[in-house]
Amino acid sequence: MNKQRPVNLELNTIKFPPAAVSSILHRVTGVAMFFALLFVIWAWAVSVSSADGFAMVSECMNGVVGKIIAIGTASAFTYHLLGGLRHMVMDMGYWEELESGNNSAKAVIGLWIVLTVVLGVALW
Repeated sequence: MNKQRPVNLELNTIKFPPAAVSSILHRVTGVAMFFALLFVIWAWAVSVSSADGFAMVSECMNGVVGKIIAIGTASAFTYHLLGGLRHMVMDMGYWEELESGNNSAKAVIGLWIVLTVVLGVALW
């Protein structure tokens, strides 16, 4: 059976609703935190190995790259926490309708952006 339906392979033309964006961001930040954890484990292992290792990690974390990694990790954690709380509220039976689900997703994304800016200013 040959189906003749249109296929849109241009992903940049697809408009995702806020709830879908929120769900995707929740997954992406979870993966980002996994990779950030690898850096944290490396930094911990090197910093406790010797005084020179501690100095190297301190210098790295006080540099631009270290601050970007710290802000990125804090941002990923913040969004993952907010998204997780949103999902928990939805599991309790609230915000399950289309409008309230999209509104809660917009609120979480907006709060995440504000908190990321605040954390970025505080960590820089």
